Amino acid sequence: MRILVVGGTQFIGREIVRRLVERGHDVSVLHRRSHHDLDPRVGNVQADRADLATVERLLREHEPEAVFDVAYDWEKGTTAEQVEATARACPRGLRRYVFLSSLAAYDAGLDRRESDPLASEHVPVAYVQHKAGAERALFRLHSETGLPVVTFRPPFVHGPRQPFYREQFFWDRLRDGRSILLPDEGSAPMHWAYVDDVAEACVRALDAPGAVGEAFNVGHVAPVTQRAFVESLGRAAGVAPKLVPIPRRDILAAGGHPFAGPLYFGEYLDLFPMTEVIEKVTRVLGLAPLPFDEGLRRGYEWYLTQPRRAVDYAFENRVLAGARG
Repeated sequence: MRILVVGGTQFIGREIVRRLVERGHDVSVLHRRSHHDLDPRVGNVQADRADLATVERLLREHEPEAVFDVAYDWEKGTTAEQVEATARACPRGLRRYVFLSSLAAYDAGLDRRESDPLASEHVPVAYVQHKAGAERALFRLHSETGLPVVTFRPPFVHGPRQPFYREQFFWDRLRDGRSILLPDEGSAPMHWAYVDDVAEACVRALDAPGAVGEAFNVGHVAPVTQRAFVESLGRAAGVAPKLVPIPRRDILAAGGHPFAGPLYFGEYLDLFPMTEVIEKVTRVLGLAPLPFDEGLRRGYEWYLTQPRRAVDYAFENRVLAGARG
């Protein structure tokens, strides 16, 4: 197929592009730069996806048979209106519109299934509004026009080329012999997906006849607690973590912040607990998720090839000192 990937130069998108090229598709990526460092067979289409007029013109010119929409602007946000406009501009005869959504698109809670309600448009978190709103718009287009949409709702994603300071946060501390702050007792559940599994599921949606008009949860079969997550990272690194449970309220009162920093448990990780049921993606798309520890092992191998970042432990030192009394 002639395929356009909106985004496609980072993390999940790179793995999607690699798989599409390996399967013999004619692939181009639409992103802001005039060049990319992907396979030389991949075409480059330069545009800011927020520039709707330009995106619509380029879609008419390239006439893709399938679109993978995997881009999200973490500075300005990617709104439901932008996603809907991209979908509406796709040519007649489009065979797939694959949209990368998120577990965050659901109402908060545990064991979310694909049939559960999406988050309200009034939720005061822009990312949640954008992902849930985009899915509602796309499935409305499916109902009204037959748009062949497929959406995926991964939880936290790990693996090589991780763009957030997540696994690396803990591996830096493990390698430096540092104690790791554990909010409360680390009993909060976390759900993870391996980057290759997410990419493979997206690509399989191209050919699966039962995928159109469907949403899919995709991730490891079972969630883990925060404590078990750090212990798994330690196994990948061959280091036993030194965990120090500290009341979350004390960490936050001292100035810790899960987004803006000072970080205390990785980036964007100490959030309200959400998990999902992973069953439909295996039943419909035949995806068997990689074991969690194996995915972390592969991620650690990549991490060791990367330059170490400078880490300021002053905040954690202060919190640890306060905990010791």
